[in-house]
Amino acid sequence: MRRTISILAALALAACARPTPSTLEPRAQSGEMAVMLQGSAAPALRGRVTNNVIVISIDGLRPDAIAKYHARTLEGLMAQGRYSLTAQTISISNTLPSHTSMLTGVDTDQHKITWNKDRSGEFGHVEVPTVFGLARAAGFTTAAFYSKSKFHHIDNPETIDHVRGPKGGVIPWNSAKVADLVVEHMRAARPNLTFVHLADADFAGHNFGWMQHTYGMAVRQSDIAVARILDAANDAYGRGNYTVLVTSDHGGHKKGHGTTDPLDTTIPWIVSGAGVQRGATLSGIRTMDTAATVLWMLNITAPANLVGKPVTDAFSAVNAAR
Repeated sequence: MRRTISILAALALAACARPTPSTLEPRAQSGEMAVMLQGSAAPALRGRVTNNVIVISIDGLRPDAIAKYHARTLEGLMAQGRYSLTAQTISISNTLPSHTSMLTGVDTDQHKITWNKDRSGEFGHVEVPTVFGLARAAGFTTAAFYSKSKFHHIDNPETIDHVRGPKGGVIPWNSAKVADLVVEHMRAARPNLTFVHLADADFAGHNFGWMQHTYGMAVRQSDIAVARILDAANDAYGRGNYTVLVTSDHGGHKKGHGTTDPLDTTIPWIVSGAGVQRGATLSGIRTMDTAATVLWMLNITAPANLVGKPVTDAFSAVNAAR
């Protein structure tokens, strides 16, 4: 079974490397990609710093992989915005519990999801509020794009206007497919809050090892997908009229994760675009802070039980004071 999955993994990653159809947005060139360049006039501001937030989670991305594998798009966002390469996920450093904390702003003691597979038929959707539900209740439109079926616990249709993800299976969607779906939807709908999950790096890590050659290929393919999503966002919202936050759910070592080893729990956290102030690297960030920062950016009142704190140090003094 492991040999079969490894063969399928190689085929899936090979598919990622195929050229994208010419009808898709081209990858941004250096100097064109930066979302923080001011261009189109912004619409009336409803959020605190922006009306439009994109959160991209690169599953299994270790912070040291960004420089090692020359993830050009991520390095550009870091140079133009603020970032931490020492942010921390929860102690149960697995995909589903970690993403649930990322998108709810609370730890497992509150959201109760400690398993790492789809058990939505048994337990249903997460019971604590998500950023999607809070944003939609505040009048913002929402969209989510997942690479794995285990996210059904989070994709409550009453809270997300548009959801795409696999219904089942052990092979996740690759980043090229997910980027295709994001680009298509942004052309038509321009959601205020978009979440994108890219699974390539995690899939390669489990099958070939973290920080090995195939893992590096997967990191670069994810980086290309991020560039395509930013190109689509520039077209949809106008340059400088949105903020993007790129992070991960966990790291990894050898062919696994899920422990409290710093190689598993340390994640990147990068924010760039509208309202972000360039400056020193950030510190003390936890994955729950992602939800808190999204709510803060959109000027949405956070629930009283929220554990995460908005990372206001990343933003200009004018925005932080609002």
